Amino acid sequence: PKAAHDAIIPKFQEKWKAEHGQNVTFKQSYGGSGSQTRAIIDGLEADVVHLAIGADVNKLVKAGFVNDNWTKRVPNNGIVGETVAAVITRAGNPKNIKSFEDLARSDVKWVTADPKTSGGARWNYFALWNYAKKQGADDAKALEFVTNAYKNVSVLAKDARESTDAFAKQGQGDALVNYENEVILAKQKGEKLDYVIPDINISIDTPTTVIDKNVDKHGTREVAEAFVEYLFTPEAQREFAKVGFRPLGDLGKEKEFVEQFPPVKTLGRIDEFGGWTEAQKVFDDGGDFDKIRTQIAKS
Repeated sequence: PKAAHDAIIPKFQEKWKAEHGQNVTFKQSYGGSGSQTRAIIDGLEADVVHLAIGADVNKLVKAGFVNDNWTKRVPNNGIVGETVAAVITRAGNPKNIKSFEDLARSDVKWVTADPKTSGGARWNYFALWNYAKKQGADDAKALEFVTNAYKNVSVLAKDARESTDAFAKQGQGDALVNYENEVILAKQKGEKLDYVIPDINISIDTPTTVIDKNVDKHGTREVAEAFVEYLFTPEAQREFAKVGFRPLGDLGKEKEFVEQFPPVKTLGRIDEFGGWTEAQKVFDDGGDFDKIRTQIAKS
């Protein structure tokens, strides 16, 4: 997201200055979604957040920082950046990995972050779960498939950055699951990467909101809300799309973006699995992910 915000913020500052005659200054902080959420609860006085996962905004609601109507106040239920899961392979894709099903093959090892510590890794989990469900699996069969896939994980890293390093720098695994936008951005920076976008995939939805408790304290509600609204405009969405997020609305039909983003045949949504209020329970202590880890430890 930083690459997009670096382009969007100056445009917003210019617009606000023209319309209100005021200079807006931004103090920015980037890091793992869960870490940033904890930092706000612990006293980092952010006015606006753009996080990796709705579950983290729900934590801010529970802690009294964000009003529970946050999805209703802005377009697209507060989801400002959308992407999908990509499977990065070794050069030439020697294991011929095409879909999430291949991650459960006995001859494939792969790398992901740990969904207990990484918001992004929770999307990886649900990409697998969604794949099984879209193939007609009931919950028991889906859990069996996901368990078999996680048995093949060679490194369960703390966060997305560590998982990328394990795969790219340490040579661990045959594949790495990461966000499509991260892969596109890496390629734009000159990295050579082979990857596939499985055609049964999940929409990875990254939310934004004002932090009600803080904007009211700082007297910045008007400008903070205007900035959040601006993130949904075609001008801002174009900047998100340039760095690899799938653009919202009609922008996605433009030739440049049609060529950049391979079509996904079957796109699942987290709402099909109860939204993040329900989905988060998988990763709670004693939840399904703990059961998977217990099963793997025994095998």
